[in-house]
This record gives sequence, structure tokens and C-alpha cells, in this order.
Amino acid sequence: MQLAEIRRYPIKSLLGEQLATVEVEQRGLVGDRLWAVRDADGKLGSGKNTRRFRRMPGLFMLRGHFGEPVPVVELPDGRRFGADEPAGHEAVSDVLARRVTIEREARIRHHDEGPVSLISTAALRRLHDLLGEPLDPVRFRANLLIDVPGGDFVEDGWLGRAIRIGSEVVLRPCQRLTRCVMIDLPRRASRNQDSS
Repeated sequence: MQLAEIRRYPIKSLLGEQLATVEVEQRGLVGDRLWAVRDADGKLGSGKNTRRFRRMPGLFMLRGHFGEPVPVVELPDGRRFGADEPAGHEAVSDVLARRVTIEREARIRHHDEGPVSLISTAALRRLHDLLGEPLDPVRFRANLLIDVPGGDFVEDGWLGRAIRIGSEVVLRPCQRLTRCVMIDLPRRASRNQDSS
């Protein structure tokens, strides 16, 4: 078993970034899904409509990059803004065709069921066999891609067990991850193929 990729999504429901290393804390990867797009009604940008979320087509045209103290939003034309810059809010509003801001969400986690999500290359091979076509791991928006031999859903066997990542991080998967609707939405082509 080997760690193949690390991905972080600084702004919920936007494309993210591929990393060589990252710090992990109790909440998950440092800087992962701490910020979100919010509309004038206070709803968060998503691929679905619920009490808390509003479907906002166009989110995958935007990319979030980690930054301190705020992440950076990249527009389709390559322009970048700090997530708290009024000019950035205007530009993102233009892309999404609705009035939005980008705000930090410290109280509410923007993860599905757990702070760190995993997917294996074995599961991707199994899905390829079932569907007859390869699936890009980026589609599943997992934080970690674990390279393992075989072609089955090996993650099911990880539940309740300790998985060591590097010398300091130990993860204990406790449940299967129910993916959000964002994995079904089309993505824009990436200049450097690190869309996530």
C-alpha cells in the first residue's frame, strides 16, 4: 500500500489542488474545505438544493488554492483573488451569474462524513471493470489516493483498522463515505491536470 496522491479543496465545491505534502490535524487536512461560496440568502454553493445548500452551476469553473490567512480563488481566465477581496467576490459573482461572497466556515465542517477521505486504485480498477471505462480519481474528490494491487473495493476491509500515512499520521476509517452530488458534475479542462 502506498500513498499515490494528496488533494485539498480549500473552498468547498470548487476545484482544488494536488499536493506533495500536507499537514493533518483533527479537523482533516490543514486548509481543506474551510471556506465556501455563499449567496445573498446565506445558502452555500453546491451541486444540490437543500435547506443549507443552493445548486450553483459553474462552481467547477473556479479553483481554490490554499493561502494564509485566506485561500485564493482562480477564475477560468487565470486571474486570482484572495477569497476575502471585494473584487474577487464581484468576479466570482459574474462567473456564477448570481451575487455571492466567499466566507470562512469555522463552525460547520464541509466534509461529507469524515475529515479525511480515501479512495484506492484497486476500487478504481473495479469500477473500470464494472462500467467498462476508466475513472479519473479526481472525480471522487477524495483527499488521499492509496495505490494498492488488485481490483476490488479494498477500502471496505479498512473499516475500524489503523492506516499509517507517513511517519506521523494514523487514520482509522470508521464508515464508508457517501459521496455528494458534486462527483456527478462535469469539470473544466485543467491546464496542469490537477483539477479536483
